[in-house]
Amino acid sequence: MELFRGTPYEYTSVAPEGSLVFTAGACPLDAEGRVVSQGDHGGQARQAVANLSAALAEAGSGLEHVLKSTVYVVAANRNQLVQVWNVVEDAFAPHRPPSTLLGVSLLGYPGQLVEIEAVAVAPLTSR
Repeated sequence: MELFRGTPYEYTSVAPEGSLVFTAGACPLDAEGRVVSQGDHGGQARQAVANLSAALAEAGSGLEHVLKSTVYVVAANRNQLVQVWNVVEDAFAPHRPPSTLLGVSLLGYPGQLVEIEAVAVAPLTSR
């Protein structure tokens, strides 16, 4: 069977040598724990990506080492999903890890619209 090659992501990743990093869902929280950009899917996606990047850096990794991501979006329509996906795709570029984009009805914090989790590798050189 042949897979469709026109997707904006890869279907699989194979972990190189190193340690795997599993992140909790990165939420659109500021340094005081407040949800930012109320009602703004794009703004929340940018903050969630920034928080994901910071968490990966603490683990000796980075967005370029993500093997798989999952993006959760409280969305009323497909356009809101695409808006978030465009932010995520731009943040990872040129890297294109496999990803799952899901529309959900509710996330953990009041006013939260976006959450992003990832599996990455921490290269041996970072340890």
